[in-house]
Amino acid sequence: MILAILSGFIVAAMIPLLSKLVKGKGSIVMPFLPLLLFVYFLRYLPQISEGEVVSLIYQWVPSTGINLAFHLDGLALLFVLMITGIGALVFFYTFSYLKGHVYLDRFYGYLSMFMASMLGLVLSDNIITLFIFWELTSISSFFLIGFNNEDPKSRKSALLALSITGMGGLSLLAGMIVLGTIGGSFSFQELLSQRSLIIGHSSYGWIIGLLFLGAFTKSAQFPFHFWLPGAMKAPTPVSTYLHSATMVKAGIYLLARFTPLLGSTPWWNTTLIIVGAVTMVYAAVHSVLRIDMKGILAYSTIAALGILVFLIGLGTEEALLAASVFILVHALYKATLFLVTGIVDHETGTRDVTALGGLRKVMMPVAIAAGLAALANAGAPPFLGFIGKDLIYEATLHWGDWAYLLTAAAILTNIFLLCAGLLAGYKPFAGALPTQFEKTHLPHPTMWVPPLILAGLGLIFGLFPGLIDQSLVQPVFRSISGSGSGHPIQLWHGFNLILGLSVLTLSLGTLFYWLLKPSEGLVGTTLKFEWLSPQFIATLLGRLFTKFAGLWTGFFQNGYLRNYVITILGFLTILLGLRLYQGVSLVIDASKLTELTIYEVIVVVIMFVSIIFTVFSKSRLVAVASLGVIGYSICLIFLFYSAPDLAMTQFSIDTLTVILFVLVIYNLPKYNTFSSKSIRLRDGVLSLFFGTLIAVLTLEVLSEPLNRETSIFYAESSYLLAKGKNVVNVILVDFRGFDTMVEITVLVIAAIGVFSLLKLRLKGIEKE
Repeated sequence: MILAILSGFIVAAMIPLLSKLVKGKGSIVMPFLPLLLFVYFLRYLPQISEGEVVSLIYQWVPSTGINLAFHLDGLALLFVLMITGIGALVFFYTFSYLKGHVYLDRFYGYLSMFMASMLGLVLSDNIITLFIFWELTSISSFFLIGFNNEDPKSRKSALLALSITGMGGLSLLAGMIVLGTIGGSFSFQELLSQRSLIIGHSSYGWIIGLLFLGAFTKSAQFPFHFWLPGAMKAPTPVSTYLHSATMVKAGIYLLARFTPLLGSTPWWNTTLIIVGAVTMVYAAVHSVLRIDMKGILAYSTIAALGILVFLIGLGTEEALLAASVFILVHALYKATLFLVTGIVDHETGTRDVTALGGLRKVMMPVAIAAGLAALANAGAPPFLGFIGKDLIYEATLHWGDWAYLLTAAAILTNIFLLCAGLLAGYKPFAGALPTQFEKTHLPHPTMWVPPLILAGLGLIFGLFPGLIDQSLVQPVFRSISGSGSGHPIQLWHGFNLILGLSVLTLSLGTLFYWLLKPSEGLVGTTLKFEWLSPQFIATLLGRLFTKFAGLWTGFFQNGYLRNYVITILGFLTILLGLRLYQGVSLVIDASKLTELTIYEVIVVVIMFVSIIFTVFSKSRLVAVASLGVIGYSICLIFLFYSAPDLAMTQFSIDTLTVILFVLVIYNLPKYNTFSSKSIRLRDGVLSLFFGTLIAVLTLEVLSEPLNRETSIFYAESSYLLAKGKNVVNVILVDFRGFDTMVEITVLVIAAIGVFSLLKLRLKGIEKE
């Protein structure tokens, strides 16, 4: 299982080499990777259908409880099969769709990376590992959405998607850490046994709130939905793969996975019902106001995701069973419609439904696939979509006092979605063929066979639901509900209220489609209220934040080193002053202090005199020389207290500092004054306060009891472990060897920088 996940990352990294080995034809073999993985995971189907699970664990960071733990159950298997199955078809489709593209191999690399990330996400049992794969999907989707990187709109859409989902990812990380801390483990299976503790904890609201933010941003729920329509700037294979079966369903997977642990509470259910209902109705209405086929599918996808959130929020057995079926229903028909849209755009050069029509005459197989997908989307019998729609109505009708209101929302949503499906799947192929499309031809079979397969599966699973009931749907239901199997799914339930609602939906949806006249005017109606949209508000907040960041940066990062030093010292002075204001204990045992010697007194006097010269001298060279005397005096104090290594370090630093100061001052105008009395007074007061606070803080530290545990460890272990008698040297090169290496690296980089600047200066002098 771990090899299946790693294979995607390995192939993504090996594509350039593979392409060279097969003379630039590496993309030919790429479609077989997800196909092999699909066959590999398909063999687990009998085992999972019997109620078994497959678990693997690899130690990663066991000291923190973070391991590569993987768990394959019904829910994970459904997503794995969608990721690899639809992924295989998308890979084959891409071979013809982007044939001849200079970066086709790179595109396959991004797709492989994304596929591996999604597999890791749905298989992870460790919630921190789940987060890591979650973020990898965001990063790889950023590359895919912005694949056409020369297009500013593509780059903007990629950044927007990464910003929204990245914000949700940080929220998810915080939630996972709090959850693992309270539950005492980062393993999801172990956390299930702590459900009562977690739900009863005072931080339960924070946990589900942070988790909701992560799920809602990923699955484009209102008000975070606006990144998804913008992501349609990506090539069609990306839209198909990410926005029908994988990335946008990651949030749905998260909610479904955590339902047994965090669900069945008023906060959980109410929040999901409200957010899901608002999203599905809002997006369904917007889907029929678009004329771009991708725009229609984008908003209908958001609506479908809202339905899934809504069903998980209902939380009843009927609702969770409906969600289990609808996940597959939506993946099949939406992937088909996206692939069909790509074919239409690829062959005609447009996705405008007002300009398209009659394409069945030149692309009949594509028209068949589109028609089947549109019927599945409408929930017409005998498609699997019909079963899914009936299960949704059954779930809403059996949900207590609000049953009729929730059912009405579901009916309204399905009416608009039916109309949207017909706009994208029927209208481009119906009617007369425009003259400009008469020379349009059927593309390569690798483009039209994948949508036919997906559409056909929607019909086959509807006619024979037993093929997926016990083998796939019921295991998914058991994973989400945490209980036994639900009632078997059937195509025919007899004449009842649910059937009547299905007929009503089909009738009103079809009628609305015939009455609707898609046009630019409909799109314009939404623009009138753009200032109320979440996207407009988010963009406005982003601009305000950018402006504030510019002002903040301009104030603090103004290019003057003295201002930086003043800011740092001022902040530290306030911080230390607050600490001292809270109380200082200066109890120093005089008996432990050594007696003052005449040498120490002389050195202190020299330091005091040097300070006076530094502050009040009118000669710059005298001031610099006085600073050097202060530094050398400190070296002598180090020597008095048996610290020759510190003395040598201080001596080297002070010598270099004095030389650099002299070199700088030598090039300054001799008679210019660079600071006024007020500036010198300000600097003096700040220096006096800061120095006094540091002195008081140092005395407070000295008055605290001394803990020699660390010193004793180094003293005892230096020779035994590192075979060195100089404790300080052993600490620097052994115990803290990496720190020393990094410090040396920093010094080398700084030296190279100084050398480069001096070299440039010398060249400038030579030119002059």
